[in-house]
Amino acid sequence: MTLRILGIDPGLRLTGFGVIEKTGEKIAYVASGTIKTTTGKGSEIEDLPTRLKTILDGLAEVIATYQPQQSAIEKVFVNVNPQSTLLLGQARGAAISALVLNNLPVAEYTALQVKQSVVGNGHAAKDQVQEMVKRLLNLPGLPRPDSADALACAICHAHGGQGLGKLATAGFRVKGGRLI
Repeated sequence: MTLRILGIDPGLRLTGFGVIEKTGEKIAYVASGTIKTTTGKGSEIEDLPTRLKTILDGLAEVIATYQPQQSAIEKVFVNVNPQSTLLLGQARGAAISALVLNNLPVAEYTALQVKQSVVGNGHAAKDQVQEMVKRLLNLPGLPRPDSADALACAICHAHGGQGLGKLATAGFRVKGGRLI
């Protein structure tokens, strides 16, 4: 059975997306790209509601085009700047809305979980993630950073993502569904 997974790296300026297919233990590249919410150099930055709508509409188009069966999105981390964190959270909310409006199950992973799954080091640099995504998917070149992060999120999900939620209990004994 083949499973198509959409990975998303949410961002207010650039939202990366990556689509992969998992057949058995093999993964294969389908597509990737970036949804841009600004109109280009020297032009005015769109207002927040317009940018959020761009993310929502862009992901709806990606979903309609590639027909994924599952989705994975990176969780927001807390920034030094609370305003940036709030804005990123809104972009992430628009992305999640696009997923649930299209009846996709949504899995969420921290950047640490994604990097650990793809690179083997939860604190890997962006260029290491790009290189490993290139190798794992046999790509001819390095994907752009936002696309690489989205593909990495999809790869994380494909490599047993459903079980990664249990990482929080690693090192603890579980009996009858409860920590001891």
